[in-house]
Amino acid sequence: MIFLAILCVLLFGSVLYFGYRAYYLAGQVSEAQEYIEELELTNEYMYARISDSFSKMKEIDRLGAFEADDESGTTFSLLNEVITNLKTQFDGEAQEEK
Repeated sequence: MIFLAILCVLLFGSVLYFGYRAYYLAGQVSEAQEYIEELELTNEYMYARISDSFSKMKEIDRLGAFEADDESGTTFSLLNEVITNLKTQFDGEAQEEK
């Protein structure tokens, strides 16, 4: 009889412990998902801003002066590389979601 009571107490204690751990981990996963969503929104915002900047530079650079091998040309090519990488990443995610 004492053995059964001890077994029940141990079982009840372990159920409480594992229930608490599941509840705690669910909260952690929820916080991580919120952080990831916030990070994705920030990335999309930054992509839009960089893309707009690149478009404005293209508008300003009608003669191709930014594409020369000076400081502005280097900045222009770096912006172009960043936009290309981001576009590839965002287009890849859009295709995966479909």
